[in-house]
Amino acid sequence: MDCLAICLNRKPHVAYGKRVQRQQPFTPMCDASTPRETFPRPALTVDIAVFSRSSPRQVLLIRRHNDPFAGLWALPGGVVDENEPLDRAAQRELHEETGLVTSDLTQIGAFGDPGRDPRGWTVTVAYLAQLDPSAVSLSAGDDAADARWFPWDQLPELAFDHEKILRAAWERISLSGDRPSTSSPAKP
Repeated sequence: MDCLAICLNRKPHVAYGKRVQRQQPFTPMCDASTPRETFPRPALTVDIAVFSRSSPRQVLLIRRHNDPFAGLWALPGGVVDENEPLDRAAQRELHEETGLVTSDLTQIGAFGDPGRDPRGWTVTVAYLAQLDPSAVSLSAGDDAADARWFPWDQLPELAFDHEKILRAAWERISLSGDRPSTSSPAKP
């Protein structure tokens, strides 16, 4: 039996009073003879949705300097370095691309739909931050050509699946009760 078959071997399990099938925990490397390349891996990235704290709500975006989507606006973010904790990667990317420093980041979800990045298979872990725009100074850097606040209801065309990520961030703000008493925007 090959490694993958062993890893996915199903055994009975009782949950909520019913007998169900359960997968064994997945082991990426069953033994030293199994090459790592056996299992495809996506690139791992982080993206940060930064909203203003007060009404009218604004969103911080960066203009992409490089392809793909050079010239389009996007959320600050980028590739997670090997052995780098996700929270640290989000803080680093936010600082590199906007000059902002904050540890007040909330993880809001993972996004990995096929085709979200034309360069290949990527999964991003998205974060939410809420800041006071008047209390921070923006400085575009790294692969960001510009960094700017946009009114929530007047966002430009966005790169990747960042519209979807912003909607999830808006939903998180709504659920937290931190949403201002303005109507939901038509966009993004």
